[in-house]
Amino acid sequence: MAETTIEWCDYTFNGWEGCQKVGLGCDNCYAEARNIRFTGGTNWGPGAPRRRTSAANWRKPIRWNRMAEGAVRRPRVFCSSLADVFDNAVDPQWRADLFELIRATPSLDWLLLTKRPGNIANMLPVPFDFDKHYPNVWLGCTVVNQAEADRDIPKLLAVPAAVRFLSMEPLLGPVDIDEWLHDSDCADTRKLYRQHGDRPLCHCGERPVNEERVDWVIVGGESGPNARPMHPDWARSLRDQCAAAGVPFLFKQWGEWGPGSFNMSTGQAVFRVFPNFQTWVNKASTWVNGGTCMDAKGRICKSGADMMRARDEDAFPVTIIHRIGKKRAGRLLDGVTHDGFPKGVVR
Repeated sequence: MAETTIEWCDYTFNGWEGCQKVGLGCDNCYAEARNIRFTGGTNWGPGAPRRRTSAANWRKPIRWNRMAEGAVRRPRVFCSSLADVFDNAVDPQWRADLFELIRATPSLDWLLLTKRPGNIANMLPVPFDFDKHYPNVWLGCTVVNQAEADRDIPKLLAVPAAVRFLSMEPLLGPVDIDEWLHDSDCADTRKLYRQHGDRPLCHCGERPVNEERVDWVIVGGESGPNARPMHPDWARSLRDQCAAAGVPFLFKQWGEWGPGSFNMSTGQAVFRVFPNFQTWVNKASTWVNGGTCMDAKGRICKSGADMMRARDEDAFPVTIIHRIGKKRAGRLLDGVTHDGFPKGVVR
């Protein structure tokens, strides 16, 4: 079935190509690099025209839909990997054509991922009755750090959809999303929650309850020649937040950076950690072994002065990470493959 190597979808569809950078996560954009390689970058950046893809490409989802009729599992289509559905520079008619295509392919689930969640509400078809007309639309936004989470998740949750999800790739810092993972139905019994001002508290934590919540979280590190490392604790924290809230979690990849040591008995990749400054003094020459040290605040430590700063600022433990390539780094998080998907979705 799959026509893509992306772990969380079966197909990718691009009705057009082109975009421009809007945040830190865009710094090393693979789609921009691809556009530069094949067109000289004519479709990228402010004022650049977007390029509509061929009629033959637009017919592909019709074929996928026909193949999916009666299938055990509904295929997932990632739209758009080389553009942004909710880009201001896109011809509105192209977007209208896309939503007509989505309605014409009811056996496919369409995953619309954007870096512009503030545009979604004004760019959806009117009326947008997702239950009646677009039950196969999943809306997602990219979140790479806490600032983007605080700014963009509320915008995403303000728009109804069959599924709302986060793509936290490349993950560039620690992010607390707990507030948006719990809703009024997350308790085992629908009891009256303790009150916190004018908002109730979730039974499984101290966070206020939201009327809407994130349904799915995808996490991954960055790949490519200029990839920035992801601290393992950032991914672990999101895994644990999702587990506590009962929200499906998918760990897509480590990216270019990963563990550089392996358990001799199991072969499992593990991260070596300096728990304190003295451990680093005692073991640095043998443990680092070509790796890079990252303190608990996500800063790269290249010298003794950096390590002393980490000590003085309570930024230990320091983790050793290695640039070993996407394939070798793999996608095991503490020895486990995390392939969570929203409820009712069978992989």
